[in-house]
Amino acid sequence: MKTFTSRPVILQVLPTLDAGGVERGTIEMVQAIAEAGGLPLVASAEGRLVPKVTYYGGRHIPLDLGRKSPLAILRNAIRLKSIIASEGVSLVHARSRAPAWAAKLACRRKKTPFVTTWHGVHNENFPGKKAYNAVLSEGDRVIAISNFIADRLKRDYGVNDERLRTIPRGADTLQFDPEAVRGERVRAVLESWNIDDDGAAIILMPARLTEWKGQGLLLDALAIMQREQWTTRPWVCVLVGSAPKKSGFPNTLEAQARELGIASHIRFGGHCSDMPAALALSEMIVVPSLRPEPFGRVVVEAQAMARPVIVAAHGAAMETVRHGETGLLFPPGDARALAEMIAATLEASVEQRMALGLAARENVLAHYTTRSMQQATLGVYDELLGTTLVVNRAATP
Repeated sequence: MKTFTSRPVILQVLPTLDAGGVERGTIEMVQAIAEAGGLPLVASAEGRLVPKVTYYGGRHIPLDLGRKSPLAILRNAIRLKSIIASEGVSLVHARSRAPAWAAKLACRRKKTPFVTTWHGVHNENFPGKKAYNAVLSEGDRVIAISNFIADRLKRDYGVNDERLRTIPRGADTLQFDPEAVRGERVRAVLESWNIDDDGAAIILMPARLTEWKGQGLLLDALAIMQREQWTTRPWVCVLVGSAPKKSGFPNTLEAQARELGIASHIRFGGHCSDMPAALALSEMIVVPSLRPEPFGRVVVEAQAMARPVIVAAHGAAMETVRHGETGLLFPPGDARALAEMIAATLEASVEQRMALGLAARENVLAHYTTRSMQQATLGVYDELLGTTLVVNRAATP
């Protein structure tokens, strides 16, 4: 292990800096590295979060690292090797598979410490996929974003305790604080969703518009609740999130809502730039993913805002939600069970919903903050570099 007496240079690599949990985690570490006295660099394609790198004291290096062909990976490895040399990079942190392959090759040639974070589920549903995934298990340190992912890395990829570090994602509890959201922000979000302030309860589902996230299941559940008249309260459901380019899934959802007779209750919110205000507006947040979530940041952010959450009971949700205490868990794929929980939450008293939400926020403050994630990741860098980034950042106000 080399000990650094000068400013350590940490390079994070990922496909792009657009919206998403991987991207937001990258920006959070840019902030932490800079505050600790390091120099944060990010290599990726362009995206809406690029200005944040500069804002928090880092520098962005435009590089298309998302291409998966062996030739593209080899070319990117050569480019990263040059960047490591010219920028004096101390450590490379890879957050996605194609960038990780290029970074691994570059780090091997330069004998540079290599850290990976396993952010996704990364299925093994065709030949060679497991071998492609495996690069994220080959870092000098491998970060799992939940116990669910850590167990898989141990079981399926042979990552031992010496290299494995479990560091849950977190919520920025200063930004996601119900006391910090005021009227004008709430009004702006309501207008963007085309909702009148008429007292209708808002059921919010924030997720990318893709089939496995479960928007279709939520529509089925809402139709059951409406048909069987389980609540007398007026309600509207907002699906917040964008769809992949050229996806026909939003049209499919609109057609499903019309066929179920609930189209007048459904809004498509698109990308939301003020999620704390969106969460503050909502009576509940529903996360009905059909596949296990590797972490589920939106669940923790909603809990930080002291909102009731209803979440499919698999993946990391089994860690972040305690049924009946900090949220509600329903059997994955069960539209009727989901409908029952939505109706029960609508019919619960204000005091009951408040108690659930406050317990959820306390759990987040204790276990799932952005700051604790940042400190733990800086600690991983310190292990490999012999630096004192954690101590330096702890001294910042």
